[in-house]
Amino acid sequence: MSRLMQEMCANGLVLTDGAWGTQLQVRGLLVGEYPEIWNLLRPDYVEAVAHAYVEAGSQVILTNTFGANSLTLARHDLADRTAEINRKGVEISRCAANGQAKVFALMGPTGQVLGRGVVSQAQVFFAFREQAEALAEGGADAIVIETMSDLAEAELAVAAARTTGLPVIAGMVYGAGRNGDRTIMGVTPEQAAERLAAAGADGIGANCGESAARLLPICVRLRAATSLPLWLKPDAGRPHLLET
Repeated sequence: MSRLMQEMCANGLVLTDGAWGTQLQVRGLLVGEYPEIWNLLRPDYVEAVAHAYVEAGSQVILTNTFGANSLTLARHDLADRTAEINRKGVEISRCAANGQAKVFALMGPTGQVLGRGVVSQAQVFFAFREQAEALAEGGADAIVIETMSDLAEAELAVAAARTTGLPVIAGMVYGAGRNGDRTIMGVTPEQAAERLAAAGADGIGANCGESAARLLPICVRLRAATSLPLWLKPDAGRPHLLET
């Protein structure tokens, strides 16, 4: 475990931030609009989200970089701006934090399924490494890998993030299977804890899902499977359609 993680967990619970996508939508992000481009087009709105979480008491805030790997960016004709978008995302959150909170830079999945022949493991690793390097250059305190369903992709992300020398937290998204305790690729909490720890993660996580209550059993199983710190960020629940 990294020294940063040890220091932060020494006093028990650490309060992170909350949702970003919905907060950007409140500020005008349109349905279908690519959120990460706002780092360049609407940095003041992105900073407002981060600042609000700091004001609310978050000890750790994330960055608006979840989908900012080059494979995802290529679908929006933005692959050539990968480094710029990621560096700016960290800089925005650091400015909002103003020394009052740590900035953990966010990495999400590529959206590609390994094994289908569309992309190779080498391409996925390169995309994650390129993103991780830009996040480190921006001044991130650590890297958080979230919403993974495929362990092989998560392991590649951890390996890529570790090249920066920053602490790395890696987590999966559960909710599939008969009991809602697997990822859509069939990964159990125990499998994730074992393999992500072996890959070099400094913390093991789980995020999304339907609610904190649904994530609690996953938390219990992760705690039994690893001694590493746990990173847990449940959804507030399922969306409800309102007539307008």
